[in-house]
Amino acid sequence: MNEITLEDYRCFHTRQVARLAPLTLLVGDNSTGKTSLLAMIRVLWDCIYNDYDPRIPNFKEEPFDFGSFDEIAHHRSERSGPASTFEAGVSIDQGLEAEFVFGKEGTIPEPVKVRFADGDNWIENRYDDEGNHKMRVGTRRGTWEIPAPWNVPGRAMSLLTPRWLLSLMGRGIFYADDGKAKSREFIRLDGTPSFSRTDADSIAGSRFLNFRPAKERPYVSAPIRSKPRRTYDPAILTPDPEGDHVPMLMADLAVKDDGVWTNLKQELERFGSSAGIFDEINVKRFGKSGSAPFQIHVRKSGNKRKGPKQNLIDVGYGISQVLPILTELLQPNISRIALLQQPEVHLHPSAQAALGSLFCRVAGRGRQLVIETHSDRLIDRIRMDVRDSETELKPEDVSILFFERNDLSVQIHSIRIDNLGNVLDAPDNYGRFFMEETKRSLGI
Repeated sequence: MNEITLEDYRCFHTRQVARLAPLTLLVGDNSTGKTSLLAMIRVLWDCIYNDYDPRIPNFKEEPFDFGSFDEIAHHRSERSGPASTFEAGVSIDQGLEAEFVFGKEGTIPEPVKVRFADGDNWIENRYDDEGNHKMRVGTRRGTWEIPAPWNVPGRAMSLLTPRWLLSLMGRGIFYADDGKAKSREFIRLDGTPSFSRTDADSIAGSRFLNFRPAKERPYVSAPIRSKPRRTYDPAILTPDPEGDHVPMLMADLAVKDDGVWTNLKQELERFGSSAGIFDEINVKRFGKSGSAPFQIHVRKSGNKRKGPKQNLIDVGYGISQVLPILTELLQPNISRIALLQQPEVHLHPSAQAALGSLFCRVAGRGRQLVIETHSDRLIDRIRMDVRDSETELKPEDVSILFFERNDLSVQIHSIRIDNLGNVLDAPDNYGRFFMEETKRSLGI
């Protein structure tokens, strides 16, 4: 995902454009829409890629709970009530875009209009105010309306499964059995010429007809992760945003001992050492079987001697809070995009900086990270690592989104960094924001 647009969604009234990069950092005051953006990214991902398990977008799925449509659509004032629709769009690749309009169905938001575009070619699939299914297509030559080729119960589901939807359309929508364009079925709009074989070929060759579905969904972390336990009992691995499943995942990998745990263990210890919070991590089982209870132990070593192994519950709370995020980011076969909420929670400043270096490494390997953070030390480390070419990450691979409150709405500023790690295009309030945070931490 390269760019997100929002309008009349939560605290965003006017159209906001946010540049996404391999590593995107969300900063700003509390209640300025950072979490709302993360939630919308997951919704858009489901709308575009999730054809293995098509679903109505869920704005109440953990760790987000945004309530009903009336609580999600923007309120311009107390008296005006919510907007009748809200919009979101995403740029996936150069010229390849998807746009969604959400309306109210009962109490929940459902898509009422979907538009896919690849340069000058596009398809728009929507329902009008009377509930009639409409479809329009366009090329550089003009715009046409065609009758919807099928009736599907549940209007949202007919708009939300693009691969299935578009494969049904296929070439049969645009071509007759003799291979000629179905020009008679296409209603010309705005002085458009008749639909031709050139137009049919142009639309049929568009990339949006060949979306590749993804089995995985974005990984999302909760702002507060699960509490550590002294002893764990084996259980079914059910991933959750709070990371309750992570100790069981680690124990399962350790039992299999197929090299995955060895590599993960090395990566965890590499971070722990650089952050100064632990040098060694192990799974201690109370029995030989896979069903035996177990504990997670960590060890911090001195200059010449190893320290004692300690139970996870007996060390600093920051270790247990960051461990779910580390495990998710460092294990193989993981989702291609991760949405992280305040990953620096309970970490001291040098560990926050080390987390910034880890994010650079992970994003430099091809994963996309979108991170909500209040840590200037994390951001500063990322800027310095890019400046010093510590990873494959380039300045253009980092985007800082600053969320600034403007009366009852919020404006998103897309900020860049240069080869020297300097912040570019930042509004005046960006520097003031971090200065105020520093003053607060010093009690000034």
